[in-house]
Amino acid sequence: MTQFKWAAVTTALLLGACQGNTDDAAADAGENTEDAVAAIPVEVGSVSRGDIYSTYSGTAPIEAYAEARVVAKVGGEIVELLVEEGDVVREDQVLARLDGDRLRLEAQQSEARLQQLRRDFARNGDLRKRGLISEGDFDKIQYEMEALEASYELARLELGYTEIRAPIDGVIAERFAKTGNTIAVGDPVYQVVSLEPLVAYLHVPEREYRRIRGGMPASVAVDALGGTRLDARIARVSPVVDPQTGTFKITVEVSDPESRLKPGMFARIGIVSDMHANALQIPRSALVDDAGEPAVFVVSDDVAALRAVQTGYTANGNIEVTDGLADGEKIVVVGQTGLRDGTRVQVVNAAETPEDALAGTPALARDDS
Repeated sequence: MTQFKWAAVTTALLLGACQGNTDDAAADAGENTEDAVAAIPVEVGSVSRGDIYSTYSGTAPIEAYAEARVVAKVGGEIVELLVEEGDVVREDQVLARLDGDRLRLEAQQSEARLQQLRRDFARNGDLRKRGLISEGDFDKIQYEMEALEASYELARLELGYTEIRAPIDGVIAERFAKTGNTIAVGDPVYQVVSLEPLVAYLHVPEREYRRIRGGMPASVAVDALGGTRLDARIARVSPVVDPQTGTFKITVEVSDPESRLKPGMFARIGIVSDMHANALQIPRSALVDDAGEPAVFVVSDDVAALRAVQTGYTANGNIEVTDGLADGEKIVVVGQTGLRDGTRVQVVNAAETPEDALAGTPALARDDS
């Protein structure tokens, strides 16, 4: 009986010891789990202030504002081409010459007949004064002289058309004929385009109509020039909206003193329609979706709190915050995907100043424009 009691006591002590070890292990596991949750690493940045612009962006090809196809006004053989593709020409400059021998002879013939009729008209004027010719015969000679003067001027005009001239200032974009070709009236000889100014026609949604006006500044970036941005402005805004597309047309004039742009290049156009000075800004990547509304994680005492914000303009990777944040607050800029409201965080860039954090985070590029 004594042995049985001793065995029972021993068993109870062992069970108690095992239970104690189990409780200690469970407690340690709980602490480790809490530590693991609290140790979520994040990067933070301070909200910044700066001017932020409202812009509308679109794409369109660059076009020449003035363009002309030079055609022959009289037929004939091309005897001389004076310019080639790429040459700069001025208005009324001779570009090519046609064989004008026949037209020159016709003009000379008309001139000779006109001189003869003018002498006859002068003699009949004297006869009329002396009453030796009737008014009807005199008027007939006068009408014939005037008709011959018109024929002579027409012959001279057609002779002048044998010199093919530039209708506008510009650059020869294309040559359609060769020396020795016989061309007819209306056949193209050259294509002339004006490179100043160059324009782009942008079709903008009607919701932007009240914000875009003539004279507003714009910028043009062209992939062919490595993304170089050029100054531009809105020259004209169409007064009507196309009911089929719901857009209106604006004409953007591009300033290019160095003549780097060429018609046909693909351009990305940005139009500045408004500006908010010294606006509170955060990286757009810091935003998270909270039941369809924008929000950010604000860090205080190593705890991330989810806070709803109201946003405004977006530019250069930043977004304006109109309500919900204050100057100096720190927000999570990297690592917010796995966070929940109240999660403990480990700030991995805590040793940095707010300015350093902004400079070191690609999403926090400042809008200094």
